[in-house]
Amino acid sequence: MSTLRITRRAADRLRLGHLWVYRTDLEPAQTEPPAGSLVTIVDARNQPLGTALYSSASKIAARLVSQTAELAREQYLGDVRSRVEAALQLRRELAPITAGNNAHRLIFSEADNLPGILADRYNDLVILQLLAQGTAQDDVRQTVVAALREGLAPNDETLTLWERPDPRIRELEQLEAPSPDPLFSSDSSAATTTIFSLNGLRFGYDVGAGQKTGAFLDQRLNYAAAADHVQASGRTGRVLDVCTYHGGFALHLAQVCERVTGVDASRTALEAADHNLALNPQLKAETDWIEADAFELMSAYDAQHERFDAIVLDPPAFAKSKRAAEGALRGYKELNLRALRMISAGGTLITNSCSHHVSLEDFTAIVTSAAADAGRRVQLLETRAAAADHPEILTLPETRYLKCLICRVD
Repeated sequence: MSTLRITRRAADRLRLGHLWVYRTDLEPAQTEPPAGSLVTIVDARNQPLGTALYSSASKIAARLVSQTAELAREQYLGDVRSRVEAALQLRRELAPITAGNNAHRLIFSEADNLPGILADRYNDLVILQLLAQGTAQDDVRQTVVAALREGLAPNDETLTLWERPDPRIRELEQLEAPSPDPLFSSDSSAATTTIFSLNGLRFGYDVGAGQKTGAFLDQRLNYAAAADHVQASGRTGRVLDVCTYHGGFALHLAQVCERVTGVDASRTALEAADHNLALNPQLKAETDWIEADAFELMSAYDAQHERFDAIVLDPPAFAKSKRAAEGALRGYKELNLRALRMISAGGTLITNSCSHHVSLEDFTAIVTSAAADAGRRVQLLETRAAAADHPEILTLPETRYLKCLICRVD
């Protein structure tokens, strides 16, 4: 097995519970291990720290998978199997499948001690992502699929597993495209679409469409909390959902509000949101969709002195790197400032950030600054994060990526 020697700073980070070794953490003049191989990590004094998956392409050169040095491939695969089983058991406890909620994250990479592996469930479909050179391999794929089949369909329940890589990660990791065929299907038709439920609302799912694995399941509980707070405020007239994507917040608010407008720059996303609206004919709100750039539309609304009883801000990650964090904060500041100018007294602001490079403290400070500039008194009612099926690891700050602030605006 190859050995990677890392800097003292990186070794200290691993000893404190982190799992990543950046390429800048590697000591110079070392022989490069094979791409995707298991390597033993040692500190500057050659003291072993554990076994990791090596990537020849990523800025994250190695992901620690065990504190045991020189872990054999068979041992690693056994660990993968047992960790998938543990992840499924955790979801049975924290996010059990019911008629009203039959979609959740099954495997959350480092948070489930399975670096480079993600899996989401949408009713009878499971989407698997193998996101590293060390996991996008046939033996890992077969091990994960076998554990998912046994855990989710022990009695031949309807289930189809698809592999769907993240295009950006696939490029960064220099991974080959996966097979277009399903990894497993209990049905000869191998369905690519389904209807799933979140908080009693119905949503359509298509394996070949959308971002990430297809929907943002991490916001499930925040959708419901937003509707509860807006209803409790008594200000339920006109609502704006900025960056609505497939209409998650918009449709939940349509349960309690009179008029809801969802905004997104993607026509495809809005078509999916409109399809989801049609799946829920019981919703009382007059609901419409606008294809527009969020910044341009918010600027125009602000100039026109438009008023809303509640505004949701749920933009994509503005900061995909530490260097982009400063620009991201400016973007968050502008959106929140515009929103705070347009919310009626007693109304609600639901503002989100999914950039793990922007901390909760920094995000809260930006919203605070926007409130001061807007001259509004803002009460912070709740600080929320991702749903429990996206667990956070205290020693891995990257797992606390989603921030959701629910505020009352006077």
